[in-house]
Amino acid sequence: MTATPPSFPSRLPQVGTTIFSTMSALAQQHQAVNLGQGFPDFGCDPRLLHAVTEAMHAGHNQYAPMPGIAALRQAVSDKMLALYGRRYNADSEITVTAGATQGILTAILACTQPGDEVIVLDPCYDSYVPNIELAGATAVRVPLTPGSFAPDFAKIAAALTPRTRLLIINTPHNPSATVWSDAQMRQLQELLAPTNVLLLSDEVYEHMVFDGQPHQSAARFPGLAARAFIVSSFGKTYHVTGWKVGTIAAPAALMAEFRKVHQFNVFSVNTPMQVGLASYMADPAPYLELPAFYQRKRDLFLHGLQATRLKPLPTRGTYFQCVDISAVTDLPEADFCRWLVQEIGVAAIPLSAFYGDGFDQQVVRFCFAKEDATLLAALERLKKL
Repeated sequence: MTATPPSFPSRLPQVGTTIFSTMSALAQQHQAVNLGQGFPDFGCDPRLLHAVTEAMHAGHNQYAPMPGIAALRQAVSDKMLALYGRRYNADSEITVTAGATQGILTAILACTQPGDEVIVLDPCYDSYVPNIELAGATAVRVPLTPGSFAPDFAKIAAALTPRTRLLIINTPHNPSATVWSDAQMRQLQELLAPTNVLLLSDEVYEHMVFDGQPHQSAARFPGLAARAFIVSSFGKTYHVTGWKVGTIAAPAALMAEFRKVHQFNVFSVNTPMQVGLASYMADPAPYLELPAFYQRKRDLFLHGLQATRLKPLPTRGTYFQCVDISAVTDLPEADFCRWLVQEIGVAAIPLSAFYGDGFDQQVVRFCFAKEDATLLAALERLKKL
């Protein structure tokens, strides 16, 4: 006789297989060029691999300190001072996380209580709302302006209530590839000034801002920095998404609460990776040169799209390119993406997947963090459109 597992209420009853898994499976099934999921198909700098290998051979294979290797936290502190003009104390204000996604979940768990509200700006990265629900808080979705994806401060202000504990922003923005300006960050600072609302600033694409523009980190703005958990990702910056190593920077009082949760859901992060990253960060060139590296790929992809009827939207940052499909089809975005992978052989992601209500504006997202040959192969297929 086979025993039946006991049943229990789901913590996330609305969550199923993500669109990323679905499209990647379809891409594999149809031997399509996968420009759906957001990760590179090329390797990292061999010097970084060498640094990690050396760390392993040197015996750095046991638990790291709970907040992270001191040398790595200091390197992050030095970088943030150089780039954004704010010094974070490496001992009390920076923690190494098991990727940015873990850092986001930990920050939400640390600062929200059941009954609290957390504002998210749609379209948003798909982990935010499930994380909020796991914390027992309530997600309040505020749409970015359709078309431009600019923040609508009147709508954000209207969503603030006495129960609002946290606001999540993401710049450079996934999925729209827009970047918040200095003026927008200052407007946010002014809006939040009279409140006790905390800020979670997801900045994992901080080193992918194009056309000579600087990244406007929350760290640059005193009124935001004082209330912000700032999220960064070594995986995005150094082409090693599978290593799952990131950081959170926050004022000491916020970080103390963050670490209370961090020590019990992860405790510490992969030791040799941290040691290798700390050594590798002695040279700032890899992250300083990253905007030019990805801007060239963006421009290569944009040039190829001219041979199609897809209409590119502006890409100010990240490694994503959104396109308007309305001249090609009247299908809903998700249906078009399925048709595209099956009939044209290229995988993309519908923007409607990033909206709580599935808002469809006939826009899909491609990832150009790929070898030139991969992009050119995709573009050759897209010429059929």
